[in-house]
Amino acid sequence: MDLIEQELGACPRSWRDRLGPADAGLPAGRQRRVPGLRREEIAQLAGVSVDYLTRIEQGRATSPSASVLDALARALRLSDDERAHLFRLAGHAEPRHGTIDRHLTPSLQRLLDRLTDVPAMVVDAAGGIVAANPLAAALTGDFSGASRRERNIAWRHFTGKASRIVRTPQQEAAAEEGMVAELHDALGRYPADEELNSLIDDLRAASSRFAELWDQRPVARAPAKRKTFRHPEVGDITLDCDALTVEGSALRLIVYTATPGSRDADTLGLLTAVGLQSFA
Repeated sequence: MDLIEQELGACPRSWRDRLGPADAGLPAGRQRRVPGLRREEIAQLAGVSVDYLTRIEQGRATSPSASVLDALARALRLSDDERAHLFRLAGHAEPRHGTIDRHLTPSLQRLLDRLTDVPAMVVDAAGGIVAANPLAAALTGDFSGASRRERNIAWRHFTGKASRIVRTPQQEAAAEEGMVAELHDALGRYPADEELNSLIDDLRAASSRFAELWDQRPVARAPAKRKTFRHPEVGDITLDCDALTVEGSALRLIVYTATPGSRDADTLGLLTAVGLQSFA
């Protein structure tokens, strides 16, 4: 094992040791014999197998993909400089000008962790779900184990994946135009992003509706401020939707709220209790 492989393994181990359960939004549980998070906890947070994380930490996985490195950076709460160092060790170029930086900074992750009573998620400029809190996963469906492509909102919609959002035909048409317009805008701002270019090419091939709209070049319009979801356990729930731009980033924080005292607020409270449980 050469020095680079040793360093690639040692860095995730040392970064894991400095985190406590509370740092990662996990229950503290019983007293731990060693500091830091367990390997299986980081593997779960990053969406990788324990075996693969073991190989990385032992210097036996010499070429982890950029998406795996991104997931590890989020799970380990790495700073921008630490994430860049991890990419360089693995032989990947650092995110450059013209590409979407999908890194969830520790401060944004802490904010997401504290939003426990409302559904909230972080979405990148291409419509990819970067992270979601437990209540958002309960509301929209849990995509934590899905690939990055399968977590993309436009890809899911135009390829016919299941969705809990309820729309009229007019709302559906407006939503589709909005998704395509956002991707046009993203391509203009991040022309060198390979994942974005691949997404658009694959969507044009997979969906005639997307291809038609792409050629029409719709202009982005204000997204819907209210959305209705049909949840399998708690029924329909209509929530206000606010998208907050993260300064200096290609990310947006999406937050769903209900008017206090309303029926939807009561339903949201019930969803908080139900979580990801299914009673079918």
